[in-house]
Amino acid sequence: MAGDHLVVVTRTALLGFMLAAASVASLATALMFGSLPIGFTAVLDSIVFPAPGIIHDVIWNLRAPRAFAAFACGGLLALAGALLQVLLRNALADPYVLGVSSGASLGALLALSLGAGAAAMNLSAFGGAVAALVVVFGLTYRSGDWNVYRLLLTGVVLSAGLSALISLTLVLAPDAQVKGMLFWLMGDLSQTTSALPAWLILGALAALGVAASFQLDLLALGDLKARSLGVAVGPLQLGVFAAAAVATVTAVVLGGAIGFIGLMAPHAIRLAGATSHRILLPLSALLGGTVLTLADTAARTAWAPQQLPVGIFTALLGVPAMLLLLSRQR
Repeated sequence: MAGDHLVVVTRTALLGFMLAAASVASLATALMFGSLPIGFTAVLDSIVFPAPGIIHDVIWNLRAPRAFAAFACGGLLALAGALLQVLLRNALADPYVLGVSSGASLGALLALSLGAGAAAMNLSAFGGAVAALVVVFGLTYRSGDWNVYRLLLTGVVLSAGLSALISLTLVLAPDAQVKGMLFWLMGDLSQTTSALPAWLILGALAALGVAASFQLDLLALGDLKARSLGVAVGPLQLGVFAAAAVATVTAVVLGGAIGFIGLMAPHAIRLAGATSHRILLPLSALLGGTVLTLADTAARTAWAPQQLPVGIFTALLGVPAMLLLLSRQR
Protein backbone atom coordinates (compact mmCIF):
# COMPACT_ATOMS: atom_id res chain seq x y z
CA MET A 1 0.00 0.00 0.00
CA ALA A 2 2.79 2.39 0.95
CA GLY A 3 4.65 1.39 -2.20
CA ASP A 4 1.64 2.21 -4.39
CA HIS A 5 1.31 5.61 -2.69
CA LEU A 6 5.01 6.31 -3.28
CA VAL A 7 4.63 5.43 -6.97
CA VAL A 8 1.68 7.84 -7.32
CA VAL A 9 3.56 10.65 -5.56
CA THR A 10 6.65 10.07 -7.69
CA ARG A 11 4.62 10.01 -10.90
CA THR A 12 2.81 13.22 -9.95
CA ALA A 13 6.04 14.99 -9.05
CA LEU A 14 7.60 13.90 -12.35
CA LEU A 15 4.55 15.12 -14.26
CA GLY A 16 4.70 18.47 -12.47
CA PHE A 17 8.40 18.86 -13.22
CA MET A 18 7.87 17.99 -16.89
CA LEU A 19 5.03 20.49 -17.25
CA ALA A 20 7.00 23.24 -15.49
CA ALA A 21 9.95 22.63 -17.83
CA ALA A 22 7.60 22.60 -20.84
CA SER A 23 6.09 25.90 -19.70
CA VAL A 24 9.49 27.59 -19.55
CA ALA A 25 10.43 26.06 -22.90
CA SER A 26 7.22 27.31 -24.52
CA LEU A 27 7.87 30.87 -23.35
CA ALA A 28 11.47 30.69 -24.57
CA THR A 29 10.24 29.38 -27.93
CA ALA A 30 7.78 32.26 -28.20
CA LEU A 31 10.62 34.75 -27.67
CA MET A 32 12.89 33.08 -30.22
CA PHE A 33 10.61 32.42 -33.18
CA GLY A 34 8.79 34.84 -35.45
CA SER A 35 9.26 36.74 -38.69
CA LEU A 36 12.70 37.69 -37.28
CA PRO A 37 14.34 34.55 -35.80
CA ILE A 38 16.41 35.22 -32.67
CA GLY A 39 18.86 32.70 -31.25
CA PHE A 40 18.62 31.35 -27.72
CA THR A 41 21.89 33.04 -26.72
CA ALA A 42 20.59 36.42 -27.90
CA VAL A 43 17.37 35.91 -25.95
CA LEU A 44 19.30 34.95 -22.82
CA ASP A 45 21.58 38.00 -23.20
CA SER A 46 18.56 40.26 -23.56
CA ILE A 47 17.13 38.86 -20.32
CA VAL A 48 20.33 38.93 -18.26
CA PHE A 49 21.99 42.00 -19.81
CA PRO A 50 19.22 44.11 -21.36
CA ALA A 51 20.54 46.71 -23.78
CA PRO A 52 18.69 48.98 -26.22
CA GLY A 53 18.52 47.66 -29.76
CA ILE A 54 16.29 45.98 -32.30
CA ILE A 55 16.51 42.55 -30.63
CA HIS A 56 15.59 44.01 -27.26
CA ASP A 57 12.64 45.88 -28.78
CA VAL A 58 11.36 42.83 -30.66
CA ILE A 59 11.57 40.61 -27.58
CA TRP A 60 10.21 42.92 -24.90
CA ASN A 61 7.86 45.17 -26.87
CA LEU A 62 6.35 42.60 -29.24
CA ARG A 63 6.90 38.98 -28.31
CA ALA A 64 7.08 38.88 -24.52
CA PRO A 65 3.73 40.65 -23.86
CA ARG A 66 1.99 38.37 -26.33
CA ALA A 67 3.66 35.21 -25.02
CA PHE A 68 2.75 35.99 -21.40
CA ALA A 69 -0.79 36.86 -22.47
CA ALA A 70 -1.11 33.55 -24.33
CA PHE A 71 0.12 31.59 -21.31
CA ALA A 72 -2.27 33.37 -18.93
CA CYS A 73 -5.17 32.95 -21.34
CA GLY A 74 -4.51 29.22 -21.77
CA GLY A 75 -4.12 28.74 -18.03
CA LEU A 76 -7.41 30.50 -17.32
CA LEU A 77 -9.29 28.43 -19.92
CA ALA A 78 -7.87 25.17 -18.54
CA LEU A 79 -8.68 26.17 -14.97
CA ALA A 80 -12.24 27.14 -15.91
CA GLY A 81 -12.70 23.84 -17.75
CA ALA A 82 -11.52 21.80 -14.76
CA LEU A 83 -13.85 23.69 -12.40
CA LEU A 84 -16.88 23.35 -14.66
CA GLN A 85 -16.29 19.64 -15.16
CA VAL A 86 -16.49 19.04 -11.42
CA LEU A 87 -19.40 21.48 -11.00
CA LEU A 88 -21.51 19.92 -13.75
CA ARG A 89 -20.08 16.40 -13.33
CA ASN A 90 -19.93 16.27 -17.11
CA ALA A 91 -16.84 15.17 -19.00
CA LEU A 92 -17.78 17.37 -21.98
CA ALA A 93 -18.07 20.60 -20.00
CA ASP A 94 -15.77 23.39 -21.13
CA PRO A 95 -15.49 27.14 -20.35
CA TYR A 96 -17.93 28.07 -23.11
CA VAL A 97 -20.82 25.90 -21.94
CA LEU A 98 -22.15 28.87 -19.93
CA GLY A 99 -22.67 31.00 -23.03
CA VAL A 100 -19.85 33.35 -22.03
CA SER A 101 -17.96 32.95 -25.29
CA SER A 102 -21.07 33.55 -27.39
CA GLY A 103 -22.01 36.65 -25.39
CA ALA A 104 -18.50 38.07 -25.61
CA SER A 105 -18.29 37.23 -29.32
CA LEU A 106 -21.55 38.99 -30.09
CA GLY A 107 -20.45 42.08 -28.17
CA ALA A 108 -17.05 42.17 -29.86
CA LEU A 109 -18.49 41.65 -33.34
CA LEU A 110 -21.04 44.41 -32.87
CA ALA A 111 -18.23 46.77 -31.87
CA LEU A 112 -16.09 45.70 -34.83
CA SER A 113 -18.97 46.14 -37.25
CA LEU A 114 -19.22 49.76 -36.09
CA GLY A 115 -15.49 50.31 -36.64
CA ALA A 116 -14.60 50.51 -32.94
CA GLY A 117 -11.01 50.32 -31.74
CA ALA A 118 -9.39 47.63 -29.58
CA ALA A 119 -10.36 49.22 -26.24
CA ALA A 120 -14.01 49.64 -27.23
CA MET A 121 -14.08 46.10 -28.65
CA ASN A 122 -12.71 44.62 -25.41
CA LEU A 123 -15.22 46.63 -23.37
CA SER A 124 -18.07 45.46 -25.58
CA ALA A 125 -16.87 41.85 -25.35
CA PHE A 126 -16.71 42.13 -21.57
CA GLY A 127 -20.24 43.55 -21.47
CA GLY A 128 -21.57 40.74 -23.66
CA ALA A 129 -19.91 38.08 -21.51
CA VAL A 130 -21.24 39.56 -18.28
CA ALA A 131 -24.74 39.86 -19.77
CA ALA A 132 -24.67 36.17 -20.74
CA LEU A 133 -23.55 35.22 -17.23
CA VAL A 134 -26.30 37.29 -15.64
CA VAL A 135 -28.93 35.57 -17.78
CA VAL A 136 -27.59 32.08 -17.04
CA PHE A 137 -27.24 32.75 -13.31
CA GLY A 138 -30.64 34.43 -13.08
CA LEU A 139 -32.41 31.51 -14.71
CA THR A 140 -30.44 28.85 -12.82
CA TYR A 141 -30.24 30.11 -9.24
CA ARG A 142 -33.69 31.05 -7.98
CA SER A 143 -34.98 31.27 -4.41
CA GLY A 144 -31.88 29.56 -3.07
CA ASP A 145 -32.29 26.58 -5.40
CA TRP A 146 -29.17 25.64 -7.38
CA ASN A 147 -29.61 23.10 -10.16
CA VAL A 148 -26.54 22.13 -12.20
CA TYR A 149 -28.63 20.45 -14.89
CA ARG A 150 -30.65 23.61 -15.41
CA LEU A 151 -27.34 25.51 -15.54
CA LEU A 152 -26.02 23.24 -18.29
CA LEU A 153 -29.22 23.34 -20.33
CA THR A 154 -29.59 27.11 -19.96
CA GLY A 155 -26.02 27.67 -21.12
CA VAL A 156 -26.47 25.43 -24.17
CA VAL A 157 -29.76 27.07 -25.18
CA LEU A 158 -28.39 30.59 -24.69
CA SER A 159 -25.27 29.72 -26.72
CA ALA A 160 -27.45 28.50 -29.58
CA GLY A 161 -29.45 31.71 -29.63
CA LEU A 162 -26.38 33.93 -29.43
CA SER A 163 -24.66 31.91 -32.17
CA ALA A 164 -27.59 32.71 -34.46
CA LEU A 165 -27.17 36.42 -33.70
CA ILE A 166 -23.42 36.12 -34.37
CA SER A 167 -24.13 34.60 -37.79
CA LEU A 168 -26.59 37.39 -38.53
CA THR A 169 -23.99 39.99 -37.52
CA LEU A 170 -21.41 38.43 -39.86
CA VAL A 171 -23.88 38.44 -42.75
CA LEU A 172 -24.82 42.09 -42.25
CA ALA A 173 -21.32 43.39 -41.41
CA PRO A 174 -19.32 45.47 -43.93
CA ASP A 175 -16.96 43.36 -46.02
CA ALA A 176 -13.93 45.24 -44.69
CA GLN A 177 -14.70 44.13 -41.12
CA VAL A 178 -15.51 40.46 -41.74
CA LYS A 179 -11.91 39.18 -41.71
CA GLY A 180 -11.19 40.81 -38.34
CA MET A 181 -14.40 39.32 -36.97
CA LEU A 182 -13.46 35.83 -38.13
CA PHE A 183 -10.03 36.20 -36.53
CA TRP A 184 -11.60 37.15 -33.21
CA LEU A 185 -14.01 34.19 -33.40
CA MET A 186 -11.09 31.78 -33.91
CA GLY A 187 -8.82 33.44 -31.35
CA ASP A 188 -6.61 36.48 -31.72
CA LEU A 189 -3.88 37.62 -29.32
CA SER A 190 -2.41 40.28 -31.61
CA GLN A 191 -4.17 43.14 -29.81
CA THR A 192 -2.79 42.22 -26.38
CA THR A 193 -1.08 45.01 -24.44
CA SER A 194 -0.67 43.93 -20.80
CA ALA A 195 -1.25 40.47 -19.34
CA LEU A 196 -0.59 41.42 -15.70
CA PRO A 197 -4.28 41.51 -14.64
CA ALA A 198 -4.85 38.10 -16.24
CA TRP A 199 -1.82 36.66 -14.40
CA LEU A 200 -3.05 38.05 -11.08
CA ILE A 201 -6.50 36.55 -11.63
CA LEU A 202 -4.99 33.21 -12.69
CA GLY A 203 -2.79 33.07 -9.59
CA ALA A 204 -5.63 34.01 -7.24
CA LEU A 205 -8.11 31.51 -8.71
CA ALA A 206 -5.55 28.70 -8.77
CA ALA A 207 -4.67 29.35 -5.11
CA LEU A 208 -8.36 29.38 -4.11
CA GLY A 209 -8.96 26.18 -6.06
CA VAL A 210 -6.08 24.40 -4.37
CA ALA A 211 -7.29 25.61 -0.98
CA ALA A 212 -10.74 24.14 -1.67
CA SER A 213 -9.40 21.01 -3.40
CA PHE A 214 -10.62 18.56 -0.74
CA GLN A 215 -14.17 19.91 -0.99
CA LEU A 216 -13.95 19.72 -4.80
CA ASP A 217 -12.86 16.09 -4.59
CA LEU A 218 -15.93 15.33 -2.48
CA LEU A 219 -18.23 17.34 -4.77
CA ALA A 220 -17.07 15.22 -7.70
CA LEU A 221 -18.58 12.19 -5.91
CA GLY A 222 -22.05 13.75 -6.04
CA ASP A 223 -24.13 16.24 -4.09
CA LEU A 224 -25.61 13.75 -1.63
CA LYS A 225 -22.32 12.14 -0.72
CA ALA A 226 -20.64 15.54 -0.38
CA ARG A 227 -23.40 16.74 1.96
CA SER A 228 -23.16 13.57 4.03
CA LEU A 229 -19.44 14.25 4.47
CA GLY A 230 -20.04 17.78 5.76
CA VAL A 231 -19.57 19.87 2.61
CA ALA A 232 -21.72 23.01 2.24
CA VAL A 233 -22.64 22.10 -1.33
CA GLY A 234 -24.68 25.19 -2.25
CA PRO A 235 -22.05 27.82 -1.35
CA LEU A 236 -19.30 25.65 -2.86
CA GLN A 237 -21.18 25.36 -6.16
CA LEU A 238 -21.73 29.10 -6.23
CA GLY A 239 -18.05 29.70 -5.59
CA VAL A 240 -17.02 27.28 -8.35
CA PHE A 241 -19.46 28.92 -10.76
CA ALA A 242 -18.12 32.38 -9.92
CA ALA A 243 -14.49 31.32 -10.25
CA ALA A 244 -15.09 29.59 -13.59
CA ALA A 245 -17.04 32.60 -14.85
CA VAL A 246 -14.30 35.08 -13.89
CA ALA A 247 -11.62 32.90 -15.50
CA THR A 248 -13.63 32.49 -18.70
CA VAL A 249 -14.52 36.17 -19.05
CA THR A 250 -10.90 37.21 -18.49
CA ALA A 251 -9.61 34.70 -21.05
CA VAL A 252 -12.20 35.59 -23.69
CA VAL A 253 -11.62 39.32 -23.39
CA LEU A 254 -7.85 38.74 -23.53
CA GLY A 255 -7.64 36.35 -26.48
CA GLY A 256 -11.02 35.96 -28.11
CA ALA A 257 -12.95 32.73 -28.49
CA ILE A 258 -10.16 30.14 -28.31
CA GLY A 259 -11.56 26.64 -28.19
CA PHE A 260 -10.42 23.18 -27.09
CA ILE A 261 -7.98 24.25 -24.34
CA GLY A 262 -10.55 24.17 -21.55
CA LEU A 263 -11.83 20.75 -22.60
CA MET A 264 -8.50 19.13 -23.43
CA ALA A 265 -6.13 20.21 -20.65
CA PRO A 266 -8.01 18.84 -17.58
CA HIS A 267 -8.69 15.51 -19.32
CA ALA A 268 -5.07 15.18 -20.39
CA ILE A 269 -3.91 15.67 -16.79
CA ARG A 270 -6.43 13.09 -15.54
CA LEU A 271 -5.34 10.61 -18.18
CA ALA A 272 -1.75 11.17 -17.05
CA GLY A 273 -2.74 9.98 -13.56
CA ALA A 274 -3.50 13.15 -11.54
CA THR A 275 -7.08 13.08 -10.26
CA SER A 276 -6.93 15.07 -7.00
CA HIS A 277 -7.91 18.69 -7.58
CA ARG A 278 -4.98 19.81 -5.45
CA ILE A 279 -2.78 18.57 -8.30
CA LEU A 280 -5.24 18.71 -11.18
CA LEU A 281 -5.94 22.46 -11.09
CA PRO A 282 -2.36 23.84 -11.16
CA LEU A 283 -1.14 21.21 -13.63
CA SER A 284 -4.11 21.89 -15.92
CA ALA A 285 -3.24 25.60 -15.86
CA LEU A 286 0.38 24.82 -16.73
CA LEU A 287 -0.63 22.55 -19.61
CA GLY A 288 -3.22 24.98 -20.95
CA GLY A 289 -0.75 27.86 -20.84
CA THR A 290 1.96 25.80 -22.52
CA VAL A 291 -0.26 24.58 -25.35
CA LEU A 292 -1.69 28.03 -26.09
CA THR A 293 1.75 29.67 -26.01
CA LEU A 294 3.10 27.14 -28.51
CA ALA A 295 -0.04 27.45 -30.65
CA ASP A 296 0.23 31.23 -30.74
CA THR A 297 3.91 31.01 -31.68
CA ALA A 298 2.98 28.71 -34.55
CA ALA A 299 0.11 30.99 -35.58
CA ARG A 300 2.37 34.02 -36.03
CA THR A 301 5.34 32.06 -37.45
CA ALA A 302 3.98 29.41 -39.84
CA TRP A 303 2.86 31.91 -42.50
CA ALA A 304 4.94 34.93 -41.47
CA PRO A 305 4.55 37.82 -41.87
CA GLN A 306 0.85 36.95 -42.13
CA GLN A 307 -0.68 35.78 -38.84
CA LEU A 308 -3.23 32.99 -38.57
CA PRO A 309 -5.98 32.50 -35.96
CA VAL A 310 -4.55 30.75 -32.91
CA GLY A 311 -7.65 28.59 -32.44
CA ILE A 312 -6.67 26.55 -35.50
CA PHE A 313 -3.37 25.56 -33.92
CA THR A 314 -4.80 24.73 -30.47
CA ALA A 315 -6.78 21.97 -32.16
CA LEU A 316 -3.88 20.88 -34.38
CA LEU A 317 -1.61 20.55 -31.33
CA GLY A 318 -4.17 19.27 -28.85
CA VAL A 319 -6.14 16.69 -30.84
CA PRO A 320 -3.19 14.34 -31.62
CA ALA A 321 -1.96 14.56 -28.02
CA MET A 322 -5.41 13.71 -26.63
CA LEU A 323 -5.90 10.84 -29.08
CA LEU A 324 -2.50 9.45 -28.13
CA LEU A 325 -3.35 9.57 -24.42
CA LEU A 326 -6.75 7.98 -25.02
CA SER A 327 -5.25 5.20 -27.13
CA ARG A 328 -2.95 4.23 -24.24
CA GLN A 329 -5.82 3.88 -21.76
CA ARG A 330 -7.46 0.51 -21.22
